[in-house]
Amino acid sequence: MTESEEILRIASKGDGVTASGRFAWGAAPGDILKSDGTLEWGPHHVAPPCRHFGRCGGCQLQQLDEPSLVHFVESRVANASTGQGLGAEQIAPPHLSPPASRRRASLRAESSGGRVVIGYREAKSHRVVELEECPVLAPELTVLLGPLRKLLITMGKAAPAKKGRPGKAATPRMAADIEMTLVDQGVDLGIKGLTAEGLSATEAMLDFARDHALARLTMDGGYGFETVWEPVPVTVTLGSVKVPFPPGSFLQATLDGQAALVDAARTWLAGAPTVADLFSGLGTFAFALAGPDTKVLAAEAARDAHLACKAGADRAQLPIFCAHRDLFRNPLQPDELSRFAAVVLDPPRAGAREQVECIAASAVGRVVYISCNPSSWSRDAARLVEAGFRLVELRPVGQFRWSTHVELASYFVRDPD
Repeated sequence: MTESEEILRIASKGDGVTASGRFAWGAAPGDILKSDGTLEWGPHHVAPPCRHFGRCGGCQLQQLDEPSLVHFVESRVANASTGQGLGAEQIAPPHLSPPASRRRASLRAESSGGRVVIGYREAKSHRVVELEECPVLAPELTVLLGPLRKLLITMGKAAPAKKGRPGKAATPRMAADIEMTLVDQGVDLGIKGLTAEGLSATEAMLDFARDHALARLTMDGGYGFETVWEPVPVTVTLGSVKVPFPPGSFLQATLDGQAALVDAARTWLAGAPTVADLFSGLGTFAFALAGPDTKVLAAEAARDAHLACKAGADRAQLPIFCAHRDLFRNPLQPDELSRFAAVVLDPPRAGAREQVECIAASAVGRVVYISCNPSSWSRDAARLVEAGFRLVELRPVGQFRWSTHVELASYFVRDPD
């Protein structure tokens, strides 16, 4: 019979682990995993703040107290570094975003028989958990969930009905993806997979947008976003510049998390006369770094983001030169990179293997690598170290509170020969 064991640590997917390698979901360090698989709570186990925890797939770590949560974020980043033998000279204390600070959310909406459910999917399931609360999201987003359900009921009634079985009436069905983002003007709401059919549905959407003071309401029935409501052009402030925000664009999950990442880049690249900002998006780092003494090249593959960054830079008259370039298929080559004093890159989760190879072969002396995936980052970082860079500092960032998703900022320096 298996003996009771203490939970020693939390693994990368959120399960507690004992010394013998037993796993337990929902555990915290110091808990006792009994022989029957149940848990006896220890000193670091707290009551989850959300009633949906355990069903909703959005959070995995609400059972951890604050010190344990901080340690999880720090250890994910530190382990990625030590696992590749990168020899980080300094690991800064982690930055964790507070509750109710997430400014963007991707939710699923489904209906059947006139009832609408909006929420995240259950863990390891396609079922949607109806959100009645969400301690992660900014209140401006959660307050819209109830009224949005009523709007989608109206929209669902206008959708084509699914054929019923013989002797049964057809029931209208609706499924849509919901994107909500806090922008300078309020909430930008995008509904994908649904169209407004008929005058009553259109009027209901316009009334909803006006009554809830939306910054913008867009619909995408399969042919791209169409703007239903946008009283003034929607923007997000990056640095001190109001940059156009195309529907569905990427934005850092929290404002404080963005500030932590930007502060790292500013600190590390102070004094660099020229910087190449790769995978630049809307210009989160480009607008923070550009100034009288620093010129920035912002390279981005997404056309809408590239044009938004260019428009913001032109309006602010900043020395940001925007390039529409797919860095996976056409990375900046070593001779191009060697013209810059420093590089900052913030690639997708897969990392930037090809672009890092070119950086390694260039004469660039300073690199700031922002990552949302410690695993792909460690692979790329190992290549930089192999090419002669030192990993000077790591800064763990937990923007996705109570989630196993961890981000980081890292600083590499190549000493002159």
